[in-house]
Amino acid sequence: MRNALKIATALAAGALVLAGCGSSSTPATPGGSENPSETSSAPTSDLKVGLAYDIGGRGDQSFNDAAARGLDKAKDEFGVQAQELEAQNGETDAQKEERLRTLADGGYNPIVAIGFAYSGPVGKVAKEYPDVNFAIVDDAANDLPNLANLVFAENEGSFLVGVIAAEASKSGNVGFIGGVNVPLIQKFQAGFDAGAKAQNSSIKLQDKYLTEPPDFGGFNDPAKGKTTAKGMYDKGTDVVFAAAGGSGSGVFEAAKAAGAWAIGVDSDQYLTAAPAVKDVILTSMIKKVDVAVYDFIKSVVDGSPLTGTTTFDLKNDGVGYSTSNPAVEPYTAKADEFAQKIISGEITVPTTP
Repeated sequence: MRNALKIATALAAGALVLAGCGSSSTPATPGGSENPSETSSAPTSDLKVGLAYDIGGRGDQSFNDAAARGLDKAKDEFGVQAQELEAQNGETDAQKEERLRTLADGGYNPIVAIGFAYSGPVGKVAKEYPDVNFAIVDDAANDLPNLANLVFAENEGSFLVGVIAAEASKSGNVGFIGGVNVPLIQKFQAGFDAGAKAQNSSIKLQDKYLTEPPDFGGFNDPAKGKTTAKGMYDKGTDVVFAAAGGSGSGVFEAAKAAGAWAIGVDSDQYLTAAPAVKDVILTSMIKKVDVAVYDFIKSVVDGSPLTGTTTFDLKNDGVGYSTSNPAVEPYTAKADEFAQKIISGEITVPTTP
């Protein structure tokens, strides 16, 4: 740490979220054994996990909350301690670097960075701390011996909800709202548009982004999400897919007011959204960030930390769609049919619009 007092002050000023530590004094034993001596790699509460969230942090009911579920599962199963820090809109790469250094200097190992915005910072800081195990979700730009790149085929899952949107639409007009116009979110749009077109070649598409980089506030601006979605519904759209993090809650409110459908992202948002709007969430594009985070932490607990790039796609059940809302049931057969075609290679889903 360059200056402990300076960094501590900066963290407080940046409203970084610190999570309570969790530990277990009686580690679970594999295979249901009641004798801890029978296991060769008993879980340990000595492991300290650092998790650096993207904008919105824990509580966004979407991307970051998916990561939080993976961390919580690791805390419950392995008794690890954890510290959680949150990015703020408008911060620089240098600030993200200091966040990662703060965790490393605090003895947190492994450290998980949530979101492609940590690409440059994690690549730099991982080199500075070669004995610390790092992982980043949604980026594979860095190839380092102590770094795991956890990436997803978002276009494949988005294709399936595009099929569902086209099937459910009565107006023949569906929409996509991306949080920020960057290549990663364009993958969601590409898959959604392709899926909708595959189901209905004459369907009308409306595609909007809430912000352009370097403004990443589109991932946590419900008011802007609501206004943008309202404009789409007013123009005839009756299903809108929001790949916009915390801004999605505003899209759900607009859907409720319009008497239309919305589609969530990353988490099963039918289960996490406010009760007043959950019934308009037809389905969600599931991106199993929780599985990726848990698997990485488990690999460190097991003594064989993941490195290199791991891709979560339809073949390994890393992406998909939710079925919690019974209203989606009439459309699942068609979505599953297309899923099999993607898995078999009959359909190649585009990654750019």
